[in-house]
Amino acid sequence: MIRLVLADDHPIVRAGLSGLLSDEHGFEVVGEAADGDEAVRLVAATHPDVVLMDLRMPRVDGVAATARICGGEAGEPVPRVLILTTYESDDQILAAIEAGASGYLIKAAPRDEIVAGIRSVAAGQSALSPQVAIRLVERMRHPGPDPTLTERETQVLRLVAAGRSNKQIAAALGIGESTVKTHLLKVFDKLGVADRTRAVTLAMERGLLSEVRGTLP
Repeated sequence: MIRLVLADDHPIVRAGLSGLLSDEHGFEVVGEAADGDEAVRLVAATHPDVVLMDLRMPRVDGVAATARICGGEAGEPVPRVLILTTYESDDQILAAIEAGASGYLIKAAPRDEIVAGIRSVAAGQSALSPQVAIRLVERMRHPGPDPTLTERETQVLRLVAAGRSNKQIAAALGIGESTVKTHLLKVFDKLGVADRTRAVTLAMERGLLSEVRGTLP
């Protein structure tokens, strides 16, 4: 029996998945979560074999929850995480896999593909929808040049990495909060990310925060 936790902020989606999987031989849905934080708690309480994880959820998103679960924070043993989402940008795919996800499927995938994906990750294998696999291969073949951040963008991002809020960054740099937001949006666009955590992580991976011209206040 493969024990499952479903993490998705849409009740109708959870109900549909629960009905679909409960009718499938060898599956048991042991819990449902509406956000990433609840998913981590449920994993600790129920010890499932596989977590079906959406990406965009309130409070704690799917990537952050996956990292916490796969990092052992949710308790032992560590389950496998299968991303099941409507989003498939290159950055989201990479972020989820780097966080420890064993697979990445699209919600529009046929039922048989979803069921097979769950069985694959439960058996210790990986599961990628065909379009996701193609994008990963293309990303590896053509990673593209590292983006260039301005001095101010780097300063803002370094303060983000230090845990500062937009208000604190504005005060430290002597600029307005709206200006801080503008700089961050430009950083997100250059790095191809959608949130602060991923921006910092990717910038560190690429060495973009290793040097800063000028001195931070």
